[in-house]
Amino acid sequence: EPSPNQPFLDKLVSLITELVGADAIEEAVINEKSGDMPTITVRADRWLRTAEVLKMNPELSMNYLRLLAGVDQETHLEVVYQMINLSTQREVCVKVKTDRENPSVPSVTPILATANWNEREVYDLLGIDFPGHPDLRRIMMPDNGVGHPLRKDYEPLDPEV
Repeated sequence: EPSPNQPFLDKLVSLITELVGADAIEEAVINEKSGDMPTITVRADRWLRTAEVLKMNPELSMNYLRLLAGVDQETHLEVVYQMINLSTQREVCVKVKTDRENPSVPSVTPILATANWNEREVYDLLGIDFPGHPDLRRIMMPDNGVGHPLRKDYEPLDPEV
């Protein structure tokens, strides 16, 4: 039986394809383990325009960033965003992949102000750069800290600490 959120996912994909570009979305699925959450994977170079559409388009109005997290998938890094329309309670999850060697995802802080400290945390702990961020610097680790402790390839200077 199809998910009750499938029509919303189809509409979301249609709007983003039309307003951002046919190549903007790499994958679109219903995440059944997460309460049938509509989930899209967006190309990093299309992420800013997609975020604008998600927030500003009257059919979507994803006006609140509920979650921003970085994930080390071993083969690549990704940033996960969960957005919600506070009026309709509709939610969407957006994933943006980036490579391990030069991880970079455009900052959405100018569009969604609540991304500010979350992007700084992901930068600090996973080393993902957010070009366009107004104040990207370490937030938890010391300024002279070496490496990013949430990366799976992180090797602490003192393994006993």
